[in-house]
Amino acid sequence: MAAVVIGVDPAKRSNTIEVIDAEEYVLLTARFENSREDYRRMLALVKRWPSRTWAVEGATGVGLSLAQRLVADGERVVDVPSKLSTRVRAIDTGHGRKNDPTDAHAVAVVGLRTAGLREVSVDDEVVVMRLLSDRRRDLVRSRTQAVNRLHQVLMQLIPAGARKKLTADKAKALLATVRPRDAAGRARRRLAAELVDDVAYLDRKLAAVDKRIAEAVTASDTTLTDIVGVGPVTAAAIIGEVGDVARFTTSDRFASYTGTAPLEVSSGDVVRHRLSRAGNRRLNNALHIVALSNKRYDPRGKAYYERKLAAGKGKKGSLRCLKRRLSDVVFRALVEDRARANPGGQMGATLTASAVDPIPKANTSDKPQPGFTTEATPTRSLAEAAS
Repeated sequence: MAAVVIGVDPAKRSNTIEVIDAEEYVLLTARFENSREDYRRMLALVKRWPSRTWAVEGATGVGLSLAQRLVADGERVVDVPSKLSTRVRAIDTGHGRKNDPTDAHAVAVVGLRTAGLREVSVDDEVVVMRLLSDRRRDLVRSRTQAVNRLHQVLMQLIPAGARKKLTADKAKALLATVRPRDAAGRARRRLAAELVDDVAYLDRKLAAVDKRIAEAVTASDTTLTDIVGVGPVTAAAIIGEVGDVARFTTSDRFASYTGTAPLEVSSGDVVRHRLSRAGNRRLNNALHIVALSNKRYDPRGKAYYERKLAAGKGKKGSLRCLKRRLSDVVFRALVEDRARANPGGQMGATLTASAVDPIPKANTSDKPQPGFTTEATPTRSLAEAAS
């Protein structure tokens, strides 16, 4: 039978599907509760079309559970970004009306007509790193809040309070010097002791998560940690946020996703670029940390930064240029890691099984920022961006 695409608009309690053929003719529209029984009913209903592809909107978000269940059952699933389905719905008939059936139809059309959609695979170590990175981020946020509250209480107990970079041991030593006699002072000291215990507890949790992250990064055999300034925590954050690097056909698209590629705002003969605030901000923050370390500890990164300063870019502008170069270095490392893990495989995803895309080149972009060349050294760094 002819191939069909099953568009899915997932929700918390229900899943709406629409089946269309190659001519966008609607073959079926149905709604199922988000339960095991209705999931089995849904699979039984679509088995009449052996050649089928599921297009799930938000397969890494609200549609994650359904997409993973389908993949585990041997179904082919592609991830449809909500931005693309919104565009289809806006230009379709119905004046942009939004409901579950129209959403499912838009998702199905995107799945049918759009090449290069990411094909969903079974959760692997990438998901593990993303989960561990999210957990660490939450713990760091909680620890920062606890330390800030501790500073506030110590300001009321000790003249001038505590110094910066307060730790649980330092706070304990400070509290040992305080013996308030009034009821309010004793209550403050008791509260400070509880906050010290909270900080110590969170420190232990962070150490445990850092150990698990280091083990996961080592097991992945990634070369990201060969880049100056990329440790296990940063590498796990990058791998977890990027996922499958095959969805980026060029380093320029990867830079756009990381928010390191400047946006062109030219008009007439005036050619200029401005800072991009789009893209994945967690990846952008990770590259910012790497750029700061690279500028300080890598002679080539420092030389590149100083050349941009001499060219009048300013400190912030020079650092942004450095981040753009490092984006290419990270992309190349991820491409090499994938090629080593899947020898002979092809980069890129398509809807048709017979179509394959070539492996993208990890060359630097000459449009947003001029490239540079330096001498190569055994350590991966900026020089590899121009190789």
